[in-house]
Amino acid sequence: MRTVSPTVRDLPVLAVAVVWGSSFLVVKQLATPQTVLPVLVLRFALVLPLLGLFALRALRGLTVREWLGGAALGGILGAIFLLETYGAVHTSATNAGLIVSLTMVLTPLAESAVRRTALPGAFLAAAVLSVLGVALLTGGGGFRTPSTGDLLILGSALVRTVHVLTMSRTKAIAATDSLALTWVQLASATVVFFAASPFAGPSPLAVAAAFGPVQWVYLLHLSLLCTLFAFFVQMWAVRATSPSRVSLLLGTEPLWAAVFGIALGGDRLTPLAVLGGLLVLVGTEWGRRAADR
Repeated sequence: MRTVSPTVRDLPVLAVAVVWGSSFLVVKQLATPQTVLPVLVLRFALVLPLLGLFALRALRGLTVREWLGGAALGGILGAIFLLETYGAVHTSATNAGLIVSLTMVLTPLAESAVRRTALPGAFLAAAVLSVLGVALLTGGGGFRTPSTGDLLILGSALVRTVHVLTMSRTKAIAATDSLALTWVQLASATVVFFAASPFAGPSPLAVAAAFGPVQWVYLLHLSLLCTLFAFFVQMWAVRATSPSRVSLLLGTEPLWAAVFGIALGGDRLTPLAVLGGLLVLVGTEWGRRAADR
């Protein structure tokens, strides 16, 4: 039987990084400040039945504590999607993708603080480099106050860090099936989005009825590729290849966000802003490698 090369095994993971990178531009094309919540409801309403088919057996075996733990994590996950989606609507796709990559630096910093352990000097230098890059990027090439969208995306990166740490430290879901846990989190977040949507704009059904073919393509892209496809590829990848390779490939997401933002979204960056974006990419990757060591 012919062995599949590591390069071929890497392609699906790289595809996830590409579709994630495209998601910021797709959100900008699909949602408005008034339709963020309905769009989030529709995005996950399409995913939950399909994901539930695969998770049904595991869901039946969950305890009450696991349901409650997953629901609590779903609240944090919902906050991430809210901040990220509102942020993407109010800033450029390039900025959104690069700023959210700071999670790779923020998470080890937070974990170090919680565990009271020192990080390598190289990591701290990488963190400073990343922050400097964000300052140049969001200032349009100078040191100016970031936009509301930039701050919302930064907030989503901070809450992503909280989500990761909470998942790793919540004993109630330590042995929970990952597929079932993901379904509970997404379902909990969707319930919150649905309950809040009447107070923040049109209903999800009204938004869905107003969508044309192009909007439905965007929505299916977010639901089927950026959510469902990405989840299953990650589950497969951690078994088929090494976690380091998966992390490295998924870490290219901000690069693809910049490619889509500049090539298709019309983003224009000054030379200093380009330098800032490069510093973010170098700093986050340097920091990730230093933290791993």
